[in-house]
Amino acid sequence: MDIKHLKHFLTLAESLHFGKASAACHISLSALSRNIRQLEEELGAPLFNRDNRSVQLTSEGQAFVSYARSALGEWIAIRNQVQNAHDQLQGEVSLYCSVTAVYSLLFDLFQRFRQDHPNIEIKLHTGDPDQGIAHVISGEEDLAIAARPKNLPRELAFKPITISPLVFIAAKDQTSLEQPLITPTSPKEWAKVPMILAEDGLSRQRTDAWFRAMDVTPKVYAQVAGNEAIVIMVSLGLGIGVVPKIVLDNSPTIDRIQILDVKPQLEAYDVGLFALKKNLKKPLVSALWQLVSQG
Repeated sequence: MDIKHLKHFLTLAESLHFGKASAACHISLSALSRNIRQLEEELGAPLFNRDNRSVQLTSEGQAFVSYARSALGEWIAIRNQVQNAHDQLQGEVSLYCSVTAVYSLLFDLFQRFRQDHPNIEIKLHTGDPDQGIAHVISGEEDLAIAARPKNLPRELAFKPITISPLVFIAAKDQTSLEQPLITPTSPKEWAKVPMILAEDGLSRQRTDAWFRAMDVTPKVYAQVAGNEAIVIMVSLGLGIGVVPKIVLDNSPTIDRIQILDVKPQLEAYDVGLFALKKNLKKPLVSALWQLVSQG
């Protein structure tokens, strides 16, 4: 079984889109289809159900995902073990984080990583940071940058990078608003102010706990996926929002935002790197992990 075919299969299993998968793998659609068919012929079962509208994993395909990840990981590990006795580390390592983390945390890290390990390719995926831990646990990613939850899963290792306060924000210029959004001073006032909050995740959990402590049911104007979108909506004067300060510091609308002096403060984000403990034995994962400890 060709290792490249396993890579192509996993890419398609992740995107469920032949066009996106072929672009990510830098091969033609016909070559990708041919490789998938060859895998299916070798296995004697279909891996995907496809029609003109969608691509979905079959039950056999879902089972094969676990095998493919394991086989690919073992192949990379043994290849590195053989090659690295007399040579530099080479291969690829995947990292998941938010767009904000790319701007604020990764430039210097990637620069040092490239200098120390020029033959390692970093496969970077961006998205909701609250999904980072799940991606690492499932094996979809080698590492992720995210905020440390209160209860860290036992199988995970965590390396702190920075602390970011979780802050209440409002539009700085409120001259055009019918009702200015000033800092509420009582539970009664907090119950009336429109709030723009994350749909779920650590920020929402801590905000909900903060309101419960005051015995207040917040007036939620909007529930938003993504902290960057919260900052944009707040800048338009639509309500008071809650975001990690690191997001605000890297927002193009920072000049339109003010941080409210709210007491008690929300618990800050402990932002860092996550990996499965067992994967720290892999040379490529360990290389990036150790570089963070130097930073």
